[in-house]
Amino acid sequence: MKRILITGSHSYLANQCKAFLEQKEGYQVDLIRVRGQWKQNSFSGYDVVVHMAGLAHSNPKKDEEALYYAVNRDLAIEVAKKAKADGCRQFIFMSSVLVYGSHHTLIKKETPLEPDNFYGDSKKQAEEGITPLADPNFHVAIVRPPMIYGPGSKGNYQKLSRFSCVTPLFPNIYNERSVLFVDNFCACLKGIVDTNAEGIFLPQNEKIVSTTDIVRQIARVHKHPIVWIKGMNGWIAMNRKKTLFQKVFGSLVIDPALSRYSFPYQIVDFESSIEKTERRKP
Repeated sequence: MKRILITGSHSYLANQCKAFLEQKEGYQVDLIRVRGQWKQNSFSGYDVVVHMAGLAHSNPKKDEEALYYAVNRDLAIEVAKKAKADGCRQFIFMSSVLVYGSHHTLIKKETPLEPDNFYGDSKKQAEEGITPLADPNFHVAIVRPPMIYGPGSKGNYQKLSRFSCVTPLFPNIYNERSVLFVDNFCACLKGIVDTNAEGIFLPQNEKIVSTTDIVRQIARVHKHPIVWIKGMNGWIAMNRKKTLFQKVFGSLVIDPALSRYSFPYQIVDFESSIEKTERRKP
């Protein structure tokens, strides 16, 4: 029996992972809210602590800078230190692909960490504070996922989904994006736990897609007709440095070689993942 403690009791991913693992045999999963007097709770008896609590907005406001470092960096390091002191054997930290920054279009093993803002930098500094805690009896795994989507998820996918269901037109573009369906993320987490793995993990769906692919698949599920406009790639390329265009039309691909592990986790293909997400909307 693997005993797993996940921080962030109100986190979408924490609750999704708890539900996913509890459908399997051999896992006991508890959630904890790391606010207030959380340090009074003992982590002893847990094999793994998964730290998912944090501020997730990738475009934070300037006056929130101190808060982001306090939560995404300082709290993460405190939780990791407590997990080690209480005898846990593995610590998994939920970081982000945004530690690389948005100016890289292909993430390779040698790609430097150059975050654009203090959201990405707070995650980077958390990694730097947690990684030295690793030893033969305390394995540290850092997970840097791309955009995660699934039923009930928030953020950019939901905005794109709503738009895809109403727009009559959309540009037929050729960007490339690494994305990750929530069930594939949960399966990756399970694999990391099962193998007591350590190191850096960059999970992604098996298929690299374009924004057009995502919009087309969403529209297909809802039987919403869209006219695909060609010849706009030049105009989009001129505006890709703008934040909105970068999020929608920019390319960000993780080298597939960095996403292959000793365990299988890409259990749902892209088309099925969109179908599951759109059909199971709350």
